[in-house]
Amino acid sequence: MLDPATIVAHPAAGRSCGTCTLCCKVYDVPAVESVAGQWCRHTQQGRGCAIHATRPDHCRAFHCLWMTEAWLGPEWKPDRAKLVLSLDPVSRHMNVQVDPGQPNAWRREPYYGQLKRWAVASLPQRRHVLVHLNKSTTVVLPDRDVPLGIFEPGDRLVARDRMTPAGPVVEVEKVRAA
Repeated sequence: MLDPATIVAHPAAGRSCGTCTLCCKVYDVPAVESVAGQWCRHTQQGRGCAIHATRPDHCRAFHCLWMTEAWLGPEWKPDRAKLVLSLDPVSRHMNVQVDPGQPNAWRREPYYGQLKRWAVASLPQRRHVLVHLNKSTTVVLPDRDVPLGIFEPGDRLVARDRMTPAGPVVEVEKVRAA
């Protein structure tokens, strides 16, 4: 089985984190006791990581999509967008981690319109755009947004097509671990 932790993305030419540290706020990093939604205690805002040379492998291996994808414009840099984009290496779902200090950032333009376009483009491959605010997840679908709440370990996202008089509609739900 593919282990997402072993996948290392590489920055695109000319991209660097610079003063951006938003990933240090929006993800759980147990190795440094960092909890999603709170700044990692090692973050020096505007300067970077105080333990950069000895940071955990999890942090070393991570690069957001803005760092790895040169086609994403400057408006998508996390410290500007207040969003950290990543692709799940197994499901290929688009994950959008939202800065809890700006909880509606994902609903602003140009971000929301692009998330909707990605939702449309992802549907034929059975992939989804997932917006995470702390531990709560919302699925962005072409025609609506579906809040699913908190996913616990083992919970999974299930999507089904439902036929309506207007044509097929995707229904999503969280299925609890047994």
